[in-house]
Amino acid sequence: MSVQTEKIKELVELRAKARMGGGEKAIEKQHAKGKYTARERIDMLLDEGSFEEMDMFKLHRCTNFGMEKKQYLGDGVVTGSGTIDGRLVYVFAQDFTVNGGSLSETMAEKICKVMDQAMKMGAPCIGLNDSGGARIQEGINALGGFAEIFQRNIMASGVIPQISGIFGPCAGGAVYSPALTDFTLMMEGTSYMFLTGPKVVKTVTGEDVSQEDLGGASVHATKSGVTHFTAQTEEEGLALIRTLLSYIPQNNMEEAPHVECTDPINRVEDFLNEIIPDNPNKAYDMYEVIGAIVDNGEFLEVQKDYACNIIIGFARFNGQSVGIVANQPKCYAGVLDCNASRKGARFVRFCDAFNIPLVTLVDVPGFLPGTGQEYNAVILHGAKLLYAYGEATVPKVTVTLRKSYGGSHIVMSCKQLRGDLNYAWPSAEIAVMGAEGAVAVLYAKEAKEAADPKAFLAEKEAEYNKLFTNPYQAAKYGYIDDVIEPRNTRFRIIRALAQLKTKSMANPAKKHGNIPL
Repeated sequence: MSVQTEKIKELVELRAKARMGGGEKAIEKQHAKGKYTARERIDMLLDEGSFEEMDMFKLHRCTNFGMEKKQYLGDGVVTGSGTIDGRLVYVFAQDFTVNGGSLSETMAEKICKVMDQAMKMGAPCIGLNDSGGARIQEGINALGGFAEIFQRNIMASGVIPQISGIFGPCAGGAVYSPALTDFTLMMEGTSYMFLTGPKVVKTVTGEDVSQEDLGGASVHATKSGVTHFTAQTEEEGLALIRTLLSYIPQNNMEEAPHVECTDPINRVEDFLNEIIPDNPNKAYDMYEVIGAIVDNGEFLEVQKDYACNIIIGFARFNGQSVGIVANQPKCYAGVLDCNASRKGARFVRFCDAFNIPLVTLVDVPGFLPGTGQEYNAVILHGAKLLYAYGEATVPKVTVTLRKSYGGSHIVMSCKQLRGDLNYAWPSAEIAVMGAEGAVAVLYAKEAKEAADPKAFLAEKEAEYNKLFTNPYQAAKYGYIDDVIEPRNTRFRIIRALAQLKTKSMANPAKKHGNIPL
């Protein structure tokens, strides 16, 4: 056997060894938990045969606590590039079979290298987390590694899409990388995220809590809003990441992929003419409206179980990707509160950063009143949504379906926040407040003096309604560009987006604004 053949044989053997991660026993243990390995996940995520691995032979340099005897090729993370639907992406997947996927200095170097490549090439970066946290044996070097990753997350923000998949534990400082990325997906039952674990919580606060109740997928999907998506199986989760990427561009200089549209652009939906109830206090389902107007009824909802009074997500109109923000009358009458405002604001800013037009469907009676909201800074949270819309320079199309009252009218992409085309259904009510509240303020003195205060207020309410429970008062001032027939909404939005295709707008030169955080 020639020297060259021997060297090639050695390479093949080393590659095979690297692909085994922490070894057969560790892989079996991972599978026994119902989890896939890092490489299996990458194979499911990327187009078949497209993965190009980097740093397969990298080793950690730690000699503390006998770590020099625990050497595995690749050191606990698999990194590289590949394609999703033929589009370049960069990926890193932590390997729990190697030292519990704990982060070392060299592992951080591998992740940083792949993030730097993603920035250089203007391609999305996907991180699949499954790690026991910082490698304690490395001390400050492991912490420094985390900080290096976070700095890159910050620099990449708004430049390339960043997606985090949490496929196992993600605790302590490690949680900050997903928190800094654009979208986070968690696995139901097998993943969790928290800054301090149940033992520390018990020691410090005396609170007894399980990992699942402290930081499981359901907690972050419903209570904290930390995660944008959850999945029951890893296959489902990875397929979801692929679907999400189909709606977003490679970077902030490009547009989202255009998909051929087979759904007629002038499709009429007659039931929309009847969907608004005669009783203004009666709810209807905004999902029915969204499903009726978007291409093929396809809507990828984001944060669907969090702040259900507002709906956000991606859809297409005539093959063009858009971000939809809509109030949901079926949940708290569609009012805005702290959580709904935050949820909407971050989504609006993502769409603006990545050139995705915004379609806003409005039916909002106001902000949720009460000490709970005021003490939790609803003023600041509401201002975030206001700021996000006002700052956004992408095409903005707004359709007011029913209520649009007071401050909530302003923050939902009104004309003065540079809404490009603002439409209203004939059922739109655009006013400072609802008739009952307005009349109580306007005619308080007269009502006291009236022979029949109840009848007097009812008469004044009818007058107020005649004036404001229609869109023509706003249209009179040009705050509404047109009043449209509900059944034609799809066609009018598509026409609006076609008109706005060449929109060019820039904000004043500045380092950055100071958004109310």
